[in-house]
Amino acid sequence: MTSLLDLSPRAFAPPEAPTHAHFQWEELAHLWDGNDLAAAHDWLNERWSRLIRNSIAGQADPEAQFLQGLAFAVLALYFTQHANQEGAVMMIDDALIALNRYRPGFLGVQVDPIVATLEELR
Repeated sequence: MTSLLDLSPRAFAPPEAPTHAHFQWEELAHLWDGNDLAAAHDWLNERWSRLIRNSIAGQADPEAQFLQGLAFAVLALYFTQHANQEGAVMMIDDALIALNRYRPGFLGVQVDPIVATLEELR
């Protein structure tokens, strides 16, 4: 009789999911401070995508939700600079909802100044 189950040992998937040690916030800070918002969004999206792909919690992972909140903040600033105020307001609202849960800071990132900037922009 052939078994339907294959219980032979297998190696786990490689640990690709970023952790706070792998986020390299200095790189993001350089992009943010340099107003390279498109590159900052790409940086966040790359790490968010990898994290939700590799995390058991997927999109519900707290680190993934934090990255998404930062991405919303970056998009809000980008839209503001490109005269898309309607899009900016939507992204500000989404960013505030996401980031308020991580105040005053999370994973070495000071969240309060970001929230304050978004509230002022709103």
